[in-house]
Amino acid sequence: MQGESTEKKIIVTGANGQLGHDFRALEYIFSDFSFLFLSKLEFDISLEHRVHEFIAHEKPDAVINCAAYTNVERAEDEPENALLVNATSAGFLADACKESGSLLVHFSTDYVFDGLKNKPYNEDDPVNPVSAYGRSKLAGERLIDEKLKRHIILRTSWMYSSYGHNFYKTIVRLAKENGVLNVVGDQVSSPTYARHLAHDVLDLLTQILVEQKHFEYGIYHYSQEGTASWWDFAREIVMNKKLFVPVNKLTTPDFPAKAKRPAYSKLDNSKFIRNTGIRPLSWKEGLTACIYNDFTENEHNH
Repeated sequence: MQGESTEKKIIVTGANGQLGHDFRALEYIFSDFSFLFLSKLEFDISLEHRVHEFIAHEKPDAVINCAAYTNVERAEDEPENALLVNATSAGFLADACKESGSLLVHFSTDYVFDGLKNKPYNEDDPVNPVSAYGRSKLAGERLIDEKLKRHIILRTSWMYSSYGHNFYKTIVRLAKENGVLNVVGDQVSSPTYARHLAHDVLDLLTQILVEQKHFEYGIYHYSQEGTASWWDFAREIVMNKKLFVPVNKLTTPDFPAKAKRPAYSKLDNSKFIRNTGIRPLSWKEGLTACIYNDFTENEHNH
């Protein structure tokens, strides 16, 4: 069968966001896949007819949905925008994937929980989001689950990258600008490096699409191992970046915010590890890799 491509076709939506960028950076490693990276301008998932037409035409083996409304504060003022992107549009993708027989990989968040548990959340724990953002992500999970059997929803926590707008980038910038940092120390979860998440997702898709292993679809928790507060994370960033600035520990009430955030939202990865054989790295390993990639990939481009 010469000339027949055995590559599995994967569409990545929201390809210019931080997670989309990190999938892009891994393209060359995963040669079993042929990727189609689409930015919001190229493929707006909120346009229902466009989503159906495009997916029906391309018939991808999998769609990785990195398109998301992630501004937790702004979502309080524009809950309908957050719902449109995080729920309604995810539903359009689920419908289109059902028609084309494609697998849908979608990302959700630890913010579907209220943070009152005090030990790591598993997939069966009751959800109770305390913010508009959390509610929009939960609505997206439910729509996908209702419409499409072949889906993997990965709830992750505190995602960051050397691309885009995120806590890591903000801390580095503020440390350089202000010479001192004030960071909340009473919210606890696990920082998760987007590149490592993307890598493990592609590993899993290799098992499912290429090796054709049996896999139980549904919701999984994936965050990097270990636990940290935002203050712990900030201290680790400045230490590793050798930005010798003091990091003051504050409490949530010191930072008046529109959106409520869970005080404790560490996710339990054991179902993911059990069903995939993939064990997430620790959040400190994630940060080390992020800083290395930040330097090697971005410094050369300036």
